[in-house]
Amino acid sequence: MEPLTWTGSFGTIIDPVFTLVAYFFVAAVVVQIVASFVLAPASETFNPDGTITRDMGPNALISMAVKYSLLALVALCAVYFLAGMFTPLGTVGIIGALAAQFSPVWIALVVTFLLSITYKRKLGLYGKLFDSTVGMIGFALLMFWFYTAVFVGLFDMIAVHDPLSQLSGMKNKLPGTPLRSPEDGQYLYYILGGDNLARDVFSRMVHGSVIVIVIAPFATLFAFMVGITLGLPAGYFGGRLDALLSFLANLVLAFPVILLFYLLVTPEIVATGIPNYMAMVLFAFPIIFVGVLLNSRFYTRPKLRTPLLSAVLLAMFWFYMSAISAPGSPISVLPEVMDLFDINSGVLVVFVSVVFVNSPTVFRIVRGLALDIQTRDYVAAAQTRGEGPWYIMLWEILPNARGPLIVDFCLRIGYTTILLGTLGFFGLGLPPESPDWGTTINDGRKLLSIYPHPALVPALSLLSLVLGLNLLADGLREESLRD
Repeated sequence: MEPLTWTGSFGTIIDPVFTLVAYFFVAAVVVQIVASFVLAPASETFNPDGTITRDMGPNALISMAVKYSLLALVALCAVYFLAGMFTPLGTVGIIGALAAQFSPVWIALVVTFLLSITYKRKLGLYGKLFDSTVGMIGFALLMFWFYTAVFVGLFDMIAVHDPLSQLSGMKNKLPGTPLRSPEDGQYLYYILGGDNLARDVFSRMVHGSVIVIVIAPFATLFAFMVGITLGLPAGYFGGRLDALLSFLANLVLAFPVILLFYLLVTPEIVATGIPNYMAMVLFAFPIIFVGVLLNSRFYTRPKLRTPLLSAVLLAMFWFYMSAISAPGSPISVLPEVMDLFDINSGVLVVFVSVVFVNSPTVFRIVRGLALDIQTRDYVAAAQTRGEGPWYIMLWEILPNARGPLIVDFCLRIGYTTILLGTLGFFGLGLPPESPDWGTTINDGRKLLSIYPHPALVPALSLLSLVLGLNLLADGLREESLRD
């Protein structure tokens, strides 16, 4: 079999058009930048009827050229993808093969956007996100990797080979290289090439997204649970409680983050069982948060509160015990029959480290918001009604702090993703054969000057996910400020 080119036989028709449009787009952007300094700004004419006529002059034509050339590039990319999805393997080359493998993701994205745009006026802040172009781009990038992780992790789709399997003759092979002796039912190519251990770069990339999508959002969510549970009372009550909690938070923040990670994930510290005991403490905060939340909300309705609280806390406690209990660990308290799941020791260490490092920052943000919001009139009105402190904190202050917290949540997932990549790059926490993006980048950097593709693929994946989170946070900030 012949190796795949990037665009295959289909490229002989479309590539010249794409190249021409790309050159035109770059030229138009350069002209627009130069024109902004050279040409006169737009002139405004006030008409007798009170209207204003704005004459953009040549700038209008230049902006139109940039806009339509960009749309033409997007349309040509869509042609590549559609042709790759609906033509035989190899017709559109590597791009077509990638488009075909990601077809479930494209369908999920289209359905998500159609439903979201149709009902955006009924979806609150999430619906308003679709009024922001920047927010929509960020959301699309984030959901692309989310759906990739879902289809790979739950349905075993998209990936074409086992991320740990090594195939003879495929060491450091370039993208599009065919297998030497494929077996029946085996995918015929390494779409994005092979790494220095003859493993499929594409399959490792998509499997690496599962690790990031599972750890980063949940670790950030747990950090927010800890930060909110401690930050609200610190800001609301003040005094010695605030001084003590702020001192502890500043103590953690004063230590360099990377060195703190090094300490927490080193084998010597892991052998002492400290991460397991930290997990036992940190994982209890969601139970405390949900218990106090429900109790404060339904305190005056004991017939509803008692069964609801009992059922929720029992289920959460079961999950909590399953999370902290593992055979062979210092904490093994749950019988194997009742243990719902076992968290990999490396994943647990990384998870706890991320929660521990992020919690003090979230605490300071929540504390500052509580100090500000508690002076508002609606908080005073709730106090006059005789509402309890926790009701005021969780049902008056916290909902009115949701805008900054949602934006920070998105940004913090990005920071966590980078931290996970850093840990994997230095070989800390996760197993050395793990397909996470940091470990894969570290494996590929050794021959970067000769074979750049094993390192570039996970690096660009990491970049696109963090970029999507940052753009999503910008879009949410923009829309929240309009409320």
